[in-house]
Amino acid sequence: MSQKITTFNLPDLGEGLPEAEIVSWHVAEGDTVKTDDLLVSVETAKAVVEVPSPQSGVIARLYAKEGDVVDTGAPLVDFAESGAAAAKAATDDTKTGDDSGTVVGNVPSGGELVAETAVTGGSRRRKQGRIKATPAVRTQAKRLGIDLSTITPTGRNGQITQADLGNAQGAGLSVSAAQSARPALQPGQTVSLRGPRRAMAQSMSLSRDQVALCTLFDDADIHEWLNKRDFTARLLRAIVAGCVAEPGLNGLYDPEAMSHQIESRVDVGMAVDTDDGLIVPVVRNVEGKGLDEIRSAVSAIKQATRDRSVQPADMVNYTITLSNFGTLAGRYATPIMVPPTVAIVGSGKLQHDVVAVMGGVEVHRRIPLSLSFDHRCVTGGEAARFLAAMIQDLEEPQ
Repeated sequence: MSQKITTFNLPDLGEGLPEAEIVSWHVAEGDTVKTDDLLVSVETAKAVVEVPSPQSGVIARLYAKEGDVVDTGAPLVDFAESGAAAAKAATDDTKTGDDSGTVVGNVPSGGELVAETAVTGGSRRRKQGRIKATPAVRTQAKRLGIDLSTITPTGRNGQITQADLGNAQGAGLSVSAAQSARPALQPGQTVSLRGPRRAMAQSMSLSRDQVALCTLFDDADIHEWLNKRDFTARLLRAIVAGCVAEPGLNGLYDPEAMSHQIESRVDVGMAVDTDDGLIVPVVRNVEGKGLDEIRSAVSAIKQATRDRSVQPADMVNYTITLSNFGTLAGRYATPIMVPPTVAIVGSGKLQHDVVAVMGGVEVHRRIPLSLSFDHRCVTGGEAARFLAAMIQDLEEPQ
């Protein structure tokens, strides 16, 4: 019986990402799959994404093993079809006009853009020894040191859930806290950069090569704040105030065209420290949100980032960046923006400073601020006015 072999290449999982790491295969060579069955979980520089099968057929070959880094567009899976299946596939190819070999992310398929899809279950029965879990659950299990094969799934179609991980922890199935923490590097150890850490290295190299970096420092006195713990929401609102005063810092720079694109939307990329490295999710349209809405948006995006369920689309196209490094340590810094953005605000550790007041001195709480900007298209005066507007907004009682 004649067979048709179709090669499925790793699709662009969003915004031109060059590669992805194989986290786990959900199929093996010789398995029969249907369209949209879960194929593989991969980790990009931005997120962990589950890739569904683009067609029905038999898995003839897997081109990579778990832990391998695969280039976008490189062969991922061979499908073998025979008889009626091959004829049907040929008919489908004729209808769509091409075989793009891509089903996930903003990629062409049948002349249209298909939104990224995360398939967590599927209609197939769970095969013996096969583990069903979303990337977020797998990542959390890895962080906690939990062996997923020891867990009884309670989710739909035999899927392991976050609640199952919690139950496993309660039953003592996780490793010790020391083992589950971020691994400590040993002298002489060499570690390959992958996922978010690899992306950080690439972004910082790009910034080093392209940006004319300059940084201003100042402090905002928050002694009069009514809500003493409203830091991140107030910082985001203050960034909007800075953008109103000097819109040029909220935009993008194209060095080849020598053009500076100023944006009306204020989409703030928030640098979030995780065990996997630095991840930058985006809080969209901050200019149109009140403090309560900003708080909710920040809470949701931080949680999604830490459990690695944030989508690639939620980590691109930001117009300005906030690095709230002061939650850990450090008063001032020279935060580095990623092209094509032109500004990044750094918030340092809260300080109790002695300040001069009428008739004497007082101790006030102050937020140290660091504003880095691209001096190719932003002047020092513009940056100073932006920072002054931020400080004025931050020093409001509420």
